[in-house]
Amino acid sequence: MKYLATLLFALSLLPALAQQRFTTRNLLLPKELEFYDNQFSGLAVSKDKLLLMTECRLQDNAEAKLYAIKLTDLDRQLTDSTYVLPYQKLRLPNLPVLRAKIDALGQRYEGLEALLIDKDVVYLSVETATPSANCYLLKGRLHAATIDLDTAFLVPLTKPLAADGSHIYNAGFEALAKSHKQLFAFFEFNYFPAKNYAYAFERPPLRSTSTATKVLFEKLPFRITDVTATGSNHFTAINYFFKGEGEDAVYRTPTADVGNAHLIADKGVFKNYCRLITIEFKGDSFSWKPVWEFPEQYRGYNWEGIAAYKQGYFIINDKYTPTRPYRSTLLYLQQAN
Repeated sequence: MKYLATLLFALSLLPALAQQRFTTRNLLLPKELEFYDNQFSGLAVSKDKLLLMTECRLQDNAEAKLYAIKLTDLDRQLTDSTYVLPYQKLRLPNLPVLRAKIDALGQRYEGLEALLIDKDVVYLSVETATPSANCYLLKGRLHAATIDLDTAFLVPLTKPLAADGSHIYNAGFEALAKSHKQLFAFFEFNYFPAKNYAYAFERPPLRSTSTATKVLFEKLPFRITDVTATGSNHFTAINYFFKGEGEDAVYRTPTADVGNAHLIADKGVFKNYCRLITIEFKGDSFSWKPVWEFPEQYRGYNWEGIAAYKQGYFIINDKYTPTRPYRSTLLYLQQAN
């Protein structure tokens, strides 16, 4: 009876998954886009195109670029797997200037992490090295073949700190989203024991003098790696756990957190895990709930980008896959009937 009571208590802590089901559809990327060193980190639907943002690791001599694929071409490949996707490259000619400004401030640029498009205005978040105090928000204009970044717009996003004053390993502002008159920036780690926050900016388009306010975010395990808007004050996010050792262990939940610990460990051995969650902004805070777990064969991919489309989602990894050779993979999660 004691064992049964313990089991029932543990089960009562498990978050209930809503009855959403998706079919995973694999889209075949052209070789240039599939190349692992693009390290895609964000997706966004803009008018008639899907934009794929590379991490733009300038410190590794990577090219500053995004790619664009027409939605009609993606639709066609979903019905004809032999169709070769046409694509366009969009350059970011001013990104090196902004990187130099970040480095001059004593921070260390590591790459682009989040993408948001509001009509023809583009917002990007910059991740910095773990010891750096700030990440940054950039803004530009979307043109036919380029994104013209404003070199005077460099808005700091202060990283939340652990209780001992340290920075969370490899954590930045992985997601940007907009609802009504606010732009939100979501931090990757939201499992602080006291309070967790997203940042809110009022009345986009933002100015170089814009400042953010903190908005409470319900405590969430693992990582947020991207967010996409799905309706008024409603969003869907990737909630991902990587089983890595060393400093990556900060993303593990304690065994006392039964409802989450069982998702990422089996008999004491950690495993990769990924799910979709819905996020709602109501009143003056964000809450969340799980809606769908990735199939086992897709949990070892480091999913970094999500974009809502029709009744499903496009989703992309950076480069990491369960086995080598690494490559970028684009899926369409199609809602099942």
